[in-house]
Amino acid sequence: MGKWVKEHGLLLVNAGLFLAFFAGMILTGAANYSEEQQAHGESAVSVLQFLATGEFVEATFENWESEFLQMAMYVVLTVFLFQKGSSESKPVGKDAPQDEDPRQAAIKKTTPWPVKSRGAALKVYEHSLSILLFLLFLGSFTAHALGGAEAYNEEQQSHGQATVTVLQYMGTSRFWFESFQNWQSEFLAVAVLVGASVYLREKGSPESKPVAEPHYETGS
Repeated sequence: MGKWVKEHGLLLVNAGLFLAFFAGMILTGAANYSEEQQAHGESAVSVLQFLATGEFVEATFENWESEFLQMAMYVVLTVFLFQKGSSESKPVGKDAPQDEDPRQAAIKKTTPWPVKSRGAALKVYEHSLSILLFLLFLGSFTAHALGGAEAYNEEQQSHGQATVTVLQYMGTSRFWFESFQNWQSEFLAVAVLVGASVYLREKGSPESKPVAEPHYETGS
C-alpha cells in the first residue's frame, strides 16, 4: 500500500486538494447565496439546495472550462511551437521522443493495445490526450452556459424583466465576460511558466531544468 501511495502521490495529493477546496467553495458559496437571498426577502437555502442552483453550476463550470481549455491548447501548441531555453518546450532543431512514429515502434508485451492494433484505434490514441481535454472543455462550457442562463434568469425575474433562452444568454456580454476573465488568467499563467523556466529553477521538479543547466538549454 505504501509503495502504491508513493507511486501515485502527485495525483492523490492534487485530488485531495481539489476535494478540500471544492468543499470549501460549496460551503462558502451556499452561505453567500443564502445571504443574498435573505437580503432580497427570500429564504435561505441548504447546502444541498445550493448545489441545484444556477449560481453553483455557473461558478463551478466557468472555472473548469478555462482550466481544460488551457491544458488542451497547451498540449496541442507544444506539438508545433518552441521556446528556446524553456523546460516546457521540446528541444529546438532536435528530434524528440514524442515525435517518433508509433507505427515504427517495436511491439513489446507492455506496449499499449492501440499501438499493437494499429488502424483507427491508434489514430485516436495518439491524439487521445487533447481529445479528452477538449471534450472536457466543451462539456464545461455547455454547463457554464446552462447554469449561467438559470442564474441570469433568476436575476431578471427578481427585477421584473424578461427571461432569456440559453442561446440568448450566450449572446450576452455577461457570459463572455465570465469566460474571458478566466481564459486570460490561464494563458497568463502558462506564459509566465514557459518564460520563467528559461531563467529560474526549482531543484527536484520535473517542471524545471537542472539547476546548473545554462539558460539556453531547452527541455527538461
